[in-house]
Amino acid sequence: MSTGTPHSETFLELPGPVVGTGWLAGHLGDPRLVLVDASSTLNRTDEAIPGALLLDLDGPFSDPSAELPHTMPAAGRLTAAARALGISRSSTVVAYDGKGLFASARVWWMLRAAGFDRVAVLDGGLPAWAAEGRPVGVHADPPAEPGDVELVPQEGFFVGADDVADALEEPGAVVLDARSAGRFAGTEPEPRPGLRPGHMPGAVSLPYTQLQGPDGRLLPLPELRARIAAAAPEGRRVVTSCGSGLTACVLALGAHLAGRTEVSVYDGSWAEWGRPGPRPVAGPG
Repeated sequence: MSTGTPHSETFLELPGPVVGTGWLAGHLGDPRLVLVDASSTLNRTDEAIPGALLLDLDGPFSDPSAELPHTMPAAGRLTAAARALGISRSSTVVAYDGKGLFASARVWWMLRAAGFDRVAVLDGGLPAWAAEGRPVGVHADPPAEPGDVELVPQEGFFVGADDVADALEEPGAVVLDARSAGRFAGTEPEPRPGLRPGHMPGAVSLPYTQLQGPDGRLLPLPELRARIAAAAPEGRRVVTSCGSGLTACVLALGAHLAGRTEVSVYDGSWAEWGRPGPRPVAGPG
């Protein structure tokens, strides 16, 4: 990890990019842990896991000058937003979501894309936590003292529309679409006005919900690997897309857990590609 300190023995180490409710319960209150609620505005509630800070993916953790939602901000803005939540070089970050696993993977992907690897998502999010009768409260206030993390963008994590167009024509690449099957087919309306219905010609539909069980937790690893391999055969690099760059990161998380090493997220996703313009769209009918 590029932002670490020499005293690695003082770090709160993670078991992997996904942690369970039991692990989190055992580490609540640890000063090295920064717990964030990354729920989108659609899924946000007043209830929170004790000690959780609200991380706003529509606010400080996106680029205000971009025309598209949830655009990865520049390093300076991202660093300032992370520091305001108390994230330091020695911190360990766990993100969760009010829906289960929807937007929290975006935090995992963004921080890794900026060189910070000690970050994980809570499997099943707030619903899994609450279903086990674990305590809930209200969101904590941001710390008085900011953190000292320094976030530096890394190559290859995010790609643009031209890169996606190239990947669609490349035999060794697969573009996975995390939207629902109906939105992919163009038979369900897009939630954002003005976007064309359908999908990128050559893209493969893999709704992010297909990587989760009925309880909102990720599928067991063998099943997860099988779902990823069925959509993106082994040996091919993976580019993930969705509506606005949130659930594409769920597919990126699944691909990472399945052992895929060449994975990128299309930051603009359908909010960009689906706008009226020259990009080809395979629509209904």
